[in-house]
Amino acid sequence: MNGALLVAGTTSDAGKSVVTAGICRWLARRGVRVAPYKAQNMSLNSYVTAGGAEIGRAQAMQAQAAGLEPVADMNPILLKPGSDRRSQVVLLGRPVADVDAMEYGELRDLLRATALESLERLRKQYDVVVCEGAGSPAEINLRRGDIANMGLARAANLPVIVVGDIDRGGVFASFYGTVGLLEPADQALISGFVVNKFRGALELLEPGLDQLRRLTGRAVYGVLPWLDGLWLDVEDSLALDSRAVVRGRPYGRQTLRVSVVRLPRISNFTDLDALAAEPGVVVRFVTDPAELDDADLVVLPGSRATVADLAWLRASGIAGALLERRGPVLGICGGFQMLAREIVDEVESGAGRVDGLGLLPVRVRFDRDKRLARPVGEAYGQVVSAYEIHHGRAVVEGGEPFLDGCRVRDVWGTTWHGAMENDGFRRAFLADVAARAGRDFTPAPDTDFARLREERLDALGDLVERHLDTDALLRLIEDGPPAVPVLPPGAPA
Repeated sequence: MNGALLVAGTTSDAGKSVVTAGICRWLARRGVRVAPYKAQNMSLNSYVTAGGAEIGRAQAMQAQAAGLEPVADMNPILLKPGSDRRSQVVLLGRPVADVDAMEYGELRDLLRATALESLERLRKQYDVVVCEGAGSPAEINLRRGDIANMGLARAANLPVIVVGDIDRGGVFASFYGTVGLLEPADQALISGFVVNKFRGALELLEPGLDQLRRLTGRAVYGVLPWLDGLWLDVEDSLALDSRAVVRGRPYGRQTLRVSVVRLPRISNFTDLDALAAEPGVVVRFVTDPAELDDADLVVLPGSRATVADLAWLRASGIAGALLERRGPVLGICGGFQMLAREIVDEVESGAGRVDGLGLLPVRVRFDRDKRLARPVGEAYGQVVSAYEIHHGRAVVEGGEPFLDGCRVRDVWGTTWHGAMENDGFRRAFLADVAARAGRDFTPAPDTDFARLREERLDALGDLVERHLDTDALLRLIEDGPPAVPVLPPGAPA
């Protein structure tokens, strides 16, 4: 078997990432050597591979679904927005430029060539490559320079399936409109549709599916039901509005309440997935200082714009609430930097010296070279493995050691992402937090986060196997795009 498939979506957060992961897990369980791929990803949730490359966190999750160690070729281009107009360009795992929309165009030929070379390398190594699109293929204002959706599909002759989120409403119009806005050569590669997040009686949906087939001349490969608890390693902050926040009843007598500050440029919020997986830990993302009042733990997460988000903390009143707080606070990466005495930044914001919140005896200086690493250390007597992605270099001038950072009374800070995925460390940390917060909370002794992630990936594979026409998918992957009609009006070529 040798082939490839592109999973596109009618919108961001339609379910492309999880459908791609589900197809990877389904194929891997069949014994197919399969790899995920996303040519260009715009996300602030990233991961460091064993080779020291930075890629999208979703592609790392998809690699795990395929039973693989992630590599840079699985996400050759990563764009990390630092503002509404500028993004850092990460090419094959390394930052190469900070650009605005116009400057990005000057890199387009290099990026396109790199993306196609990465795809070709993967196709030579694996039986199947399951590609994920970005946003929507019908973003016609971006089509000329597109290398993530139909531009990629055209260059590599990839069959495309389009995923639509029916829970948002308007899914049939979205499917038809997505195809109808494309020029004929792009339309020729749109092979069919997958309805995602359906809840209700399927027989009531069938008449619409029949009409969609007749109107478009394309297959409906299946309807995936709504399934709670499948948020994992998401890349879009839109998902923060709907992600699950509590897994089950507490093991002890009381819950533990965690408020995560939803920074404007929040990054690597997947650090909180392991906390939310603990029975009795309630995780909520907040923007109002009043929502810190009843929190047993406040988390300042990562940020792609540390100085700008620190200014937002002050303007929103959250900084003042943190300074007055008498209870546990954890800062991770950018959040840790905000807790420092001072930040000197001539790299990310160009702001120079800025006062931090001063809750930790730390000074931070931004370096042009980004640190990408997979450190291993110890805390609470437990081995901790993690990953680092940051320009800021922290100099600790006091407090008690905590991973690579420090702790002063009830405030902890570290640059290490993923530390909470270490079960023993997470349990010990939460027990300490509960004691300091005066909560009768006991971490469950048997929560295995790695096993939970595998179970979720298996659940995605089960969804594909049980609810999609897998025989038709296999034919599509092997044979390529079928003959399909052009829908009016069709964008001009």
